[in-house]
Amino acid sequence: MTASSPSSARQLWAIALPAMLTNVATALFGLADMWAIGRLGDAPAQGAVELGAKFMLGLLNVFNFLRTSTVALTAQGSGRGDADGGETLARAMAVALGIGVLLLAAMPLAIPLGLDGLGAEGPVREAARGYVAIRYWSAPIWLANCVLVGWLIGRRKVRHVLVVEIAANAVHIALDLLLVLVVGWGVAGVAVATVSSEAFKFALLAAVVLRAGAAGDALAALGRRGTWARRELAKLFALNRDLFVRTLLLTGSILLFARVGARAGPVTLAANGVLFQVFMLATLLLDGFESGAQVLCGEALGARAKARFIAAVRAALVWGGVTGLGVGLLYAVAGAQIAAAFSTDPAVIAATAEYAPWLALLPVLGVSSFVFDGVFVGAGWTRAMLGTMAAAMTAYLALLYLLQPLGNHGLWAAFAVLFGGRAVGQALVLPRLVRRGFSAS
Repeated sequence: MTASSPSSARQLWAIALPAMLTNVATALFGLADMWAIGRLGDAPAQGAVELGAKFMLGLLNVFNFLRTSTVALTAQGSGRGDADGGETLARAMAVALGIGVLLLAAMPLAIPLGLDGLGAEGPVREAARGYVAIRYWSAPIWLANCVLVGWLIGRRKVRHVLVVEIAANAVHIALDLLLVLVVGWGVAGVAVATVSSEAFKFALLAAVVLRAGAAGDALAALGRRGTWARRELAKLFALNRDLFVRTLLLTGSILLFARVGARAGPVTLAANGVLFQVFMLATLLLDGFESGAQVLCGEALGARAKARFIAAVRAALVWGGVTGLGVGLLYAVAGAQIAAAFSTDPAVIAATAEYAPWLALLPVLGVSSFVFDGVFVGAGWTRAMLGTMAAAMTAYLALLYLLQPLGNHGLWAAFAVLFGGRAVGQALVLPRLVRRGFSAS
């Protein structure tokens, strides 16, 4: 691959930096919840929020393909010179609303089955059930927000998304402080704060899309036969199918991580929850390079510009790697201190200090897989991405079994291999995909 040009690096950062800040603001949702409930000094309550959040992550994150596929298809349309993204927005929103209706219908069965799957028992289960019973109602709103955010990113309106995310997060934190620490609603207060801020976020995103004129385009597209053409729907569902299964595997690995940690007791569960939230902060920061790769690679593929595509891949890998190393060094120095700020329970603080060294390794291993995810999604090579995810998941499951004697350290080691294995697999198949994808250009 040729060296990345200054223009490709500038374009990458123009998308990645606002996306990073947006993702960090998103991460503050979970961190604010964990911090607020941690002020109560109640390990079972903190564990309940951790399990409840994992339940909602497992329920909703498998549908994150709505965002990623909307980014990819919108960016590819921009590369082809499409005047607007109305048809893409209309199709994606129709899918989101359909899934939302199905999720609400499944609610009476989904909650008990999900808590059973996470191994929730006793007081932790009861508190987690109350949390989920409230937060579940925000599922359709979350799905719609995925589509709106995906469309805005695909049109390079990342700064608009950043402003919305900061505003919604400010509301969320304020509600956490009010409902948990002032009103005294505890776990239920955390759930109400999350639902309210998600609804506020939707209102802001909808206002931005309306102002851009895309809402009118989407409404007009609903009545056009071309919007529902078999070829376009087949492309959408093939992309979403692969992303759904891949995300299902990734989410399953995270839920399995929570379940194995729960077997070690409420202290280890709470500690893993704190460390996971700190890791997610790094993940969402580095994920900005995934967003940049999605948009730039999608546009390059749509324009059939191979040199531009290669320059975008190289820029994302280089700058993503530098940033991942920087985050890893930060966590190596201050990871334990950062994690300790999210609990007042001495046992939980001691446990986070013991396992904090894993925080330094994970960003370094994970950043390449995040970048490759953006490349593969932007180019529409989702079947290959699914295959590499399945291979990495197989290694993860094997290590969960083999490393049991190492206890919670073994759990974190297997989790680290999941990310490193994905990156290796993606790097091996990428050259063949580039040759095939641009063979006619």
